[in-house]
Amino acid sequence: MTPDKPSDPQKGKPAETEKAEVEVAEAKAAKAEQEAEAQPEPKPKRSRAKKPAADTAAEETGVDKTAAAAEAEASEEKPKPKGSRAKKSEDEGPTAEEVEAKASEEAAESQPAKKKAPKSRTEKDKPETPAPPAPKRRGRKRGADNGKPAEAVLVRAKARYVRTSPRKARLVCDHIRGKDVAEARAILAYTPRAAAKAWIKLLESAVANAEHNHELVGDELRIAAVYADEGPTLKRYRPRAMGRATRIRKRTSHLTITLTPKES
Repeated sequence: MTPDKPSDPQKGKPAETEKAEVEVAEAKAAKAEQEAEAQPEPKPKRSRAKKPAADTAAEETGVDKTAAAAEAEASEEKPKPKGSRAKKSEDEGPTAEEVEAKASEEAAESQPAKKKAPKSRTEKDKPETPAPPAPKRRGRKRGADNGKPAEAVLVRAKARYVRTSPRKARLVCDHIRGKDVAEARAILAYTPRAAAKAWIKLLESAVANAEHNHELVGDELRIAAVYADEGPTLKRYRPRAMGRATRIRKRTSHLTITLTPKES
């Protein structure tokens, strides 16, 4: 005997089960249709129709739309002559381009002044030419001092090529620096040094210059500055033992005294 073949499950189904499946599928489709009908349909978005240039210009400037449109059509129909601008007749009104230009000018005047645009690199690199200096005015002097504080009067006397060394002269002048004339005379009179005689003569010369040239009183002066500079040196030779010679240096100095009134 041959073995039985497995039976197909689809063929063995009864007709009742097939009807049940069909009914379930129909019920689901009906339910989906009801849900779709219950939901509101989305409204289609309206696209804004672009207005012609004549309408926009008329709205901004307040000119009638029909007049602006007619003028725009007339300007388009009439070709402009090449090489020269067409002359307008007195009857023609302003064109749409003129209306737009006028509106833009009025808007620019009403807006506040804008900041200047930054300079380009080429403008920044260029060196700015400096402004020429203003000419000086020649005015009258306010006085002898021209508004400046009066400078202290200084009387100076010099003695050059004095036959004493600068070192020995400085030992004497350090005692009289900043002293009154009377006190300096007393100090120099009792100084036991040879350079003191040269300093006494120079002090009397400075006092005489102050009295004669500047009309000052000698006793009311003081020594503002006193110093001794080195002058040229005289070279001499002296014979020594075994035929040798020794150099002798005879030094000189330049003495200076500066006097000023006590008040300054």
